[in-house]
Amino acid sequence: MSAGATSSGAAPAGDGTPDVLIVGAGLAGLRAARVLHRAGLSVKILEASDRVGGRMATDVVDGFRCDRGFQVLNTSYPALHAALAPHGLDSLGVRPFEPGAAIRAGDGELHTFVNPLRRPGGAPATALDDLFGPLDKARLVAWTARVLASPPSRTAARIRDSGADDLAAAGLGGPVTDRFLRPFLSGVLGETALQTSSAFVRLVWRSFALGTIVVPDDGMEALPRRLAAGLPDGTVEFGVRVHEVTGGSRPSVRTDHGAHSARAVLVAADPRTAASLLPGVAEPTMNALTTWFHTPPVAPTGEALLHLDGTGGPVVNTMVMTAAAPGYSASGRPLVASSVVGVPGPDGIGEAGVRRELARIYGVPTDDWEHVHTAEIPEALPLFPAGRPVRRDVELGDGLFVAGDHRDTPSTQGALVSGRRAAQAVLSSLGR
Repeated sequence: MSAGATSSGAAPAGDGTPDVLIVGAGLAGLRAARVLHRAGLSVKILEASDRVGGRMATDVVDGFRCDRGFQVLNTSYPALHAALAPHGLDSLGVRPFEPGAAIRAGDGELHTFVNPLRRPGGAPATALDDLFGPLDKARLVAWTARVLASPPSRTAARIRDSGADDLAAAGLGGPVTDRFLRPFLSGVLGETALQTSSAFVRLVWRSFALGTIVVPDDGMEALPRRLAAGLPDGTVEFGVRVHEVTGGSRPSVRTDHGAHSARAVLVAADPRTAASLLPGVAEPTMNALTTWFHTPPVAPTGEALLHLDGTGGPVVNTMVMTAAAPGYSASGRPLVASSVVGVPGPDGIGEAGVRRELARIYGVPTDDWEHVHTAEIPEALPLFPAGRPVRRDVELGDGLFVAGDHRDTPSTQGALVSGRRAAQAVLSSLGR
């Protein structure tokens, strides 16, 4: 199929001008492109890097697949299933995590919690565990029940309070949060104070309660690659950095290689780039994450179970990735991924400090663990503060549109939804 052609026969104008120019080949841009392509419009994506995926990327280091940061997929994300239709998640070769977490407490004990909705057989042991008391457990169950009973549309309106305030109001501001919820949520939100909007915290908790955490066997970048494979050859042009976007009757972009115009321009670049290119788009605060990858001689556990530090230590989560997805290692050696909020500074924790923390969390010596890779992500995901609406406008006027997780929730679900919303706004604007 020729570059720019679509299955419905639509193609760029005779001068090669596409109907829609998209800036950025991340999840939002790829999802928007697929919606527009299926509607019969010709699309060109301008991507500054040499690969699709944006912040969702997988680096191969010495035969190990190292995702950029702690990234997973959740089977409860409706937008994920819609984006992969009709083949679904099976087309990614996903491998599941165990539904629960192992928590190393201050008493030195390892406490294993399971999700009773996904593993009912493990509920009695979780109920009897002494990480926190029966009253705290009852409050957690009651709060979870309220979260699940509320429709997502109603939950999305709960933007006034922070997650910390919401949990405190539910009587969960003590040991439950400090030993379990904070370390669990910190790796997902990219911040430890739980200043994230209660709306998003509740949506995250709902998704983990109802869904299964999975990763593709060949790394998280498999998702954007799958989305790109559904586009005509030549749709994505790599190594093209956009410096300026201009709206009007014929919107255009300026790149190192000259100017390009189209009937509409959709900016789906990272949040900071989008803010620099588009008037009226605010630059969000970005949360940072660092993930260390190690290979031990022997895996510290054979379970595909997320491990948390219930003492408030710097490592918010750690996981033997190869216990869930053997494809993360070409040699069959185990791969352990461990994440810290922020990026290392002069006084921050280093690789040796991370290994010491992992020795305590897993309860095994780590002196002989080999350091494979460190992924520092200064701009892992945008902060979603209290007071911010879940959904922001994607149509800016003058033929300009914007998509990305900063227009929705900072998640795979949010990025995919924003891409679909922006594409639908483009179609409406162009009378399709």
